Amino acid sequence: MNEATKTTKDITKKVKVESYDISRSDETLDLAKDLAKFIKDNKLTTNVQGKEFVNVEGWQYAGSRLGIVPIVEHVINVSSDQEMKYQAKVTLFDIRHQITVGAGFAVCSNKESGKKFYQEFAIMSMAQTRAIGKAYRNCLAWIIRAAGYEPTPAEEMDYNTNTPAVAEVVAPKAAPVPVPAMQVVPAEVPAVAAEQAAPVQYATAAQKEEIIRLLNHPVITRPEKTKMLLNINRLDEERAVQAIAKLRKAIDDRENGEKAAA
Repeated sequence: MNEATKTTKDITKKVKVESYDISRSDETLDLAKDLAKFIKDNKLTTNVQGKEFVNVEGWQYAGSRLGIVPIVEHVINVSSDQEMKYQAKVTLFDIRHQITVGAGFAVCSNKESGKKFYQEFAIMSMAQTRAIGKAYRNCLAWIIRAAGYEPTPAEEMDYNTNTPAVAEVVAPKAAPVPVPAMQVVPAEVPAVAAEQAAPVQYATAAQKEEIIRLLNHPVITRPEKTKMLLNINRLDEERAVQAIAKLRKAIDDRENGEKAAA
């Protein structure tokens, strides 16, 4: 196979991912220092009872520097007539070795404190966000600790700290009859919202893996790669198709430009 007939897939197989090696403590400790500065400069923490917990964006940054990106495997509607609830599963994909290296599960419910009037898409989105943080926490907690922060995602702490608040608010008003009566209206909301949200299809795992392979091409810059990886889970199928097409065009244009310059 000559150079002219090589496909993008053939080329990216030989591309090295520019990232730290999680198996080398000296490299990951350097990452911890860089991570601490990035989190502080961008205010990516939430203070809970005097302790700093890193938001999911900080965990994603740590993962991207190690060549580890999150992929949403599924988001399941586990709602009932009395509760709007979603469960999400996220896996971590190691770009360097092309393997899955971790996973995380999470749920979000409108029964949580402060989420009673959340729309369905917000409940579903938070389940995904928590699953991303949980997956990274299972794999990279010690690096976050080395950076000087608590090794639990802020979104998970939000869930834990809200639980007692629900008990305090609901318990004194458990007796009045109007409470179950008012819940009849929200019970109808999930069905309507589900019909409206049904057409939305998030990017498939295959599309995300194709985007990752294209991002590994040597003509794609590191800032471009990092920006795309941090937003990959927000893409729907249509936007993923557009992203793949743009990446392929950018690669072709830049390769042709280099050949012309030569």
